[in-house]
Amino acid sequence: MRAISEIFLVNFSPFVRNNFFSRKPIFFSIRNITMSESSQYDSCFDRPRLVIKKVLAKPQSEGNGAVVRRSIGRHELRNLDPFLMLDEFSVSAPAGFPDHPHRGFETVTYMLEGAFTHQDFAGHKGTINTGDVQWMTAGRGIIHSEMPAGEGSQKGLQLWINLSSKDKMIEPRYQELLKEDIPRAVNNGVEVKVIAGEAMGVQSPVYTRTPTMYLDFTLQPTAYYHQAIPESWNAFVYIVEGEGVFGIPNSGPVSAHHCLVLGPGEGLSVWNKSSKPLRFVLLGGQPLNEPVVQHGPFVMNSQDEIDQTFEDYQYCKNGFENARYWRSGH
Repeated sequence: MRAISEIFLVNFSPFVRNNFFSRKPIFFSIRNITMSESSQYDSCFDRPRLVIKKVLAKPQSEGNGAVVRRSIGRHELRNLDPFLMLDEFSVSAPAGFPDHPHRGFETVTYMLEGAFTHQDFAGHKGTINTGDVQWMTAGRGIIHSEMPAGEGSQKGLQLWINLSSKDKMIEPRYQELLKEDIPRAVNNGVEVKVIAGEAMGVQSPVYTRTPTMYLDFTLQPTAYYHQAIPESWNAFVYIVEGEGVFGIPNSGPVSAHHCLVLGPGEGLSVWNKSSKPLRFVLLGGQPLNEPVVQHGPFVMNSQDEIDQTFEDYQYCKNGFENARYWRSGH
């Protein structure tokens, strides 16, 4: 059999502390392989990240009549530092998420189909349409509503990312990306949309206080890809559509609605051996290694801080002042 040289573009740009805008060289992994091996090429990493836990996101009720598939945040997987929760939601009006508070973390809403309207007690409002992202830093306190816009089912993902103790009481802020503003790249049957971090030489403009990567991949049948992940980070995959092989090429395929926790290593290798497209999100983040005390929508570092948060919310103070008069109308 004739030997060929195959070149894989591998994104080796580990983010340094909180500044993930720093640029590092992009390296190429080159290896001679035979033609018969080329479609089943082993992971290009010396220490590939393997799947160490698999959780099926089962439907559950949330908000006001809404149904979500929760993966992180279930009893099988309480959290994965710095990630607190991941929901895949499918909501039709009049169900939704009316007025509710947050403190101590960030929410990232990514619309896969349809649209959601959002408004908060500081006067911020808008619509998150298909393919758009809203990155909300709740910080010291937000009260807001999230409701479906239009008819039919509105689908998306919502991720909760913890904030370090020094950032939990910062002022709230938003970063909003329209679909057309999200960097994307396509190569050899692989498309990536870079919501946060970097892949295929393109980089997201989103600033992440907790260093994070958020990549939306679509692999066509027979396509495969290798994505580097900073070795100190925790990482996981959530499969949106189709089925794929993750970690090593001889592992079994995993289907939609599964969350795959990745073990230590240099990066993730993925193969689509099916006849249909595979879509998944890859998320990684620098662990905070701090205590997590959570009570519903409040996430702090101690029970005393949770007690103080309830007092602040009840008496409309220390970040919740606007709650005294505001109602969204939903």
